[in-house]
Amino acid sequence: MFSKACEYGIKASIFIAFSSSEGKRVTPKEIAEEINSPQAFTAKILQALAKHNVINSVKGAYGGFEIDKNNLSKIKLAQIVNAIDGDKIYRGCGLGLEKCDENHPCPVHDKFKSIRNNLQYMLENTTLEELALDIKSGTSFLKV
Repeated sequence: MFSKACEYGIKASIFIAFSSSEGKRVTPKEIAEEINSPQAFTAKILQALAKHNVINSVKGAYGGFEIDKNNLSKIKLAQIVNAIDGDKIYRGCGLGLEKCDENHPCPVHDKFKSIRNNLQYMLENTTLEELALDIKSGTSFLKV
């Protein structure tokens, strides 16, 4: 459903949020290792997230990526998805057809529309803070 870049972007943002909640800044190498992503690909994703103000990039010897603790409860998953994939996930056809709408629906159009609406609701109402807290408490994990 999400592109590979978007999956990595979500995982990276959650890891950065978790680290930031503990007062730590993380390097691109640490992030890539944690989310099992190629380092160069991760760097491009991190640039897009920083450009869209999801994460902060700090340059220098003690640099890396972080999220202001006050913003953890404000950043929604939808911001990450929009930064990486745009809004096509809310408009795209469930079967990948180029032309699919109310007037010319694919066979799964009506069923997929409700799934897409539920997904949009979840993305717009889930914060990085709650996901970081789930990792901190051990109720969810980023790695196997």
